[in-house]
Amino acid sequence: MRGIEQDQGSLFSYVQLDERIPANHPLRKIREIADKALRSMDSKLSERYSGTGRPSIPPEKIIKASLLQALYGIRSEIQLMEQMDYNLLFRWFVGLGIDGKVWTPESFSTNRIRLFDSGLTGEFFEAILAQAKKKDLVSKEHFAVDGTLIKAWASQKSFRPKDEDKNDGPKDPDNNGVDFRGEKRSNETHESKTDPEARIYRKSKAGESMLCYMGHALMENRNGLVVDCKATNASGTGERDAAKEMLERRTNPSQQVTVAADKGYDANEFIEDLRNLKVTPHIALKESKNNGVIDERTTRHEGYAISLRKRKLIEQVFGWVKSAACVRQLKVRGMEKVEGAMTMVFSAYNLVRMSNLCEVW
Repeated sequence: MRGIEQDQGSLFSYVQLDERIPANHPLRKIREIADKALRSMDSKLSERYSGTGRPSIPPEKIIKASLLQALYGIRSEIQLMEQMDYNLLFRWFVGLGIDGKVWTPESFSTNRIRLFDSGLTGEFFEAILAQAKKKDLVSKEHFAVDGTLIKAWASQKSFRPKDEDKNDGPKDPDNNGVDFRGEKRSNETHESKTDPEARIYRKSKAGESMLCYMGHALMENRNGLVVDCKATNASGTGERDAAKEMLERRTNPSQQVTVAADKGYDANEFIEDLRNLKVTPHIALKESKNNGVIDERTTRHEGYAISLRKRKLIEQVFGWVKSAACVRQLKVRGMEKVEGAMTMVFSAYNLVRMSNLCEVW
């Protein structure tokens, strides 16, 4: 029998949000790990907020909403708040009731920037990583490192001479009058008027010059979890400098460890720095180079070949960050905010990996 279409809804609903979410939905495990991390941060969160004034958006809800933005590749805060308004799955994950009022995009962005500036995204990353260590998912001996360019939230037309006043630019609202063809521009003489910390850079001679930052990740080789991350200015030595800093933070000088990397890290000075840190460099060698710094004493071991195979897992990290999480270009400005945003995205990646590795949390 044909059913009858009825437009009138029920006056009351007695179904809880939790009952709407399937028991095997992947977000259940992710929320469980995230909530456990946030509970461990409760005292630290309280320290960052004043006891007086108007209540802000709870930081736990901001962090979980930011995770959803990365997990579902939502491009803007406007779209995120729109989803929060009518998507019951999003409301359940964040902890917003069915009748809870959704925040405005401006209010959400302002409150989230405070989290980025306060370093709480780093605390959340560490709390997630602590759970992985407790489950013995993290290797302490074998690592891989890599970096990528992240496009800055600034136009090429904003890259103007440093001594130029902002009011000296073109008067048209669309900035169509800017023409830098034939003009010699460099980071020494020019800067972006909208994001002064961004640097113009191109990765190769055939590559495109763009205003950007560099995002770096240190991955352990057992399960491909990110154990450290960092944002830096784009430069020719930025990847190696960041790798050295992350390895100093995460390795124990009394324990011999290995680090895998691509050919871009094959530089004599960097390799010597690694050996001074008691880190064995399992680095892919440049074909046109034979300087003897990495020779058969390293390459003859089976572990060298294993490290180079495992290194490809870190390419999956950046592939996920740029495609699934839609972070080819960040929508924040300034080094501190960029690092906070990148740390949140790497936390989301770890949550996805961890939820697939363990059945029970």
